Amino acid sequence: MTDGGVRAAVFAAISGRWFYGWTILAVAGLGLFASGAGQSHIFSVFIGPIGGDLGLSKAAIGSAYGIATLGAALCLPYIGRLLDRFGARRTTAVVVLLFGAACLTLGAAANLIWLAAGFAALRCLGMGALMLCCTNLVSQWFSRRRGFALSLMALGFAASMAIHPPLGQYLVETVGWRRAWVVLGLLTLALLLPPILLLVHDRPEDKGLRPDGDPPETAVAGAEGPATTAPNGLTLREALRTSAFYIVGAGFFTTTMMATALHFYQVSILGAQGVAAEIAARAFPVSALTMVLAMPFVGRLFDRWRTRRVFAGGLLVTGGALVGVTLVHDIRTVVLYAMLFGVNNASTMTMFGYMWPRYFGRRHLGSIQGMGQMIGALGASLGPLPVGLAFDLTGSAAATLRLLALLPLGCAVAALFLRTPAGVRGGEHLE
Repeated sequence: MTDGGVRAAVFAAISGRWFYGWTILAVAGLGLFASGAGQSHIFSVFIGPIGGDLGLSKAAIGSAYGIATLGAALCLPYIGRLLDRFGARRTTAVVVLLFGAACLTLGAAANLIWLAAGFAALRCLGMGALMLCCTNLVSQWFSRRRGFALSLMALGFAASMAIHPPLGQYLVETVGWRRAWVVLGLLTLALLLPPILLLVHDRPEDKGLRPDGDPPETAVAGAEGPATTAPNGLTLREALRTSAFYIVGAGFFTTTMMATALHFYQVSILGAQGVAAEIAARAFPVSALTMVLAMPFVGRLFDRWRTRRVFAGGLLVTGGALVGVTLVHDIRTVVLYAMLFGVNNASTMTMFGYMWPRYFGRRHLGSIQGMGQMIGALGASLGPLPVGLAFDLTGSAAATLRLLALLPLGCAVAALFLRTPAGVRGGEHLE
């Protein structure tokens, strides 16, 4: 039986039992989990061993990492165009191959330039391209239930936060940091390539289906047209002419900027307010657990409430976290803040995948999401700067964080003016 025959047989067997989009969702969640080898939460394990082996300071490694993240952000619009041109299955398979190779190559880094190039490849392919491909897949297969589906997919990222750091630490201690990257690369390839090649299909229309598994001949509120109709939507150039693009983009820039700053300096911020470092560190698992519990709820809100109000609410949560962290002074307030920050993370993760197809359609979704993810990554690269400067100049970031809270507040006000651009069908029930 040919490769196409095997894939067709597997599709027929699965789709006869349930809507095939749930299978796509499972593969995408696995992809988000595997992206952990290129995410910030695993690199902290390797900074010390790499610096000791190569004779590099933490400042040098941090600078290389920041520049690499910025460079990776600039590549994402190109990845988005590849998604539109070649489809998610082919693009994701190539991304995974290159991602695995980047892990193997980083293990051979001999100097700062090599290390920076390795960081750039991992950030571009893991944090950027792989997450973009997974989000694109789920957004293509779901419409009315897109928010809930994306929130379930994001559980893969939460699992990575729980598993990848201790796994990386174990590998460093047992085989050393170089071989640890070899193992991570091989695991990534073994985990992702088989399901991508066997199970992934780009769009439900390619298999005679509709998003959400809706009946082919039944018009459903919020669905995007019959199975015989190509997905609708704007081109990137058309999207850039709408006010909606800039409102959504500003919101993502702000939320990723602020979330990165809080992640990066959480222990320092709380330490300056009299909270012991070990207690501040324990806020991370509380935030992670809250994020897991909140994501399905946030997804349901997007599916059922007016989008602009939910988006504005998420931005207000970000502002609340910026102010809330400055009020922490004991264990009780640490827990309360950690829970609020967990809700913020759940909201941010769900919003990224949801907002672009909601306002600009699915036809050129890769290009638009690629540009959107670049905007978010740029925000993340700049996030720690104002807080770091505040610490250097005054020894405290409290006043700066409260001032920064005005940014998501302003974006929340702008979000209330969001409207679906002309030419985009679907989601009218959420206006």
